[in-house]
Amino acid sequence: MSSLFNKKQIVIILFILVAAIIRLFPHMPNFTPITAMALFSGVYFTDKRFAFLVPLLAMFISDLFLGLYTISIFVYLAFILVGFIGLKSKKVSITTILLSSISFFIITNLGVWFLAYPKTIDGLIECYTLAIPFFRNSLIGDFFYAGVMYFTFDFVSKKYLKIA
Repeated sequence: MSSLFNKKQIVIILFILVAAIIRLFPHMPNFTPITAMALFSGVYFTDKRFAFLVPLLAMFISDLFLGLYTISIFVYLAFILVGFIGLKSKKVSITTILLSSISFFIITNLGVWFLAYPKTIDGLIECYTLAIPFFRNSLIGDFFYAGVMYFTFDFVSKKYLKIA
């Protein structure tokens, strides 16, 4: 087991679990660490399997408490894309957070349109227009949680893991 998980990976897993638990507490709509958790995983896990499996498993477990919905498949697909963004960029930055937030918004609201709105241009426009207030909260939450995760992990890495 110790060969499977080194100290760094255990710390990353703990960060992911804390982020998933935070979803269970009351919060403003869409002000959650979901996107930050996926980006963080893609950036910091050295094993690509863990970069996707650990946050997806954490999401699934927290969704067992929050409820699984028909839109969940789109949330998970967006989550995978955000992890891929982190994996390819290898950094948490304003650009990667913004790209992750926009990708998550586009994919999940495409799912909302597909499941709940008329399949017309007007339906698509209405869906995305009504989602804008939620995007504001998502964006603020993504920047907040990505910053907290990044700077806390940087501190822990330097202080306890001796990673420069």
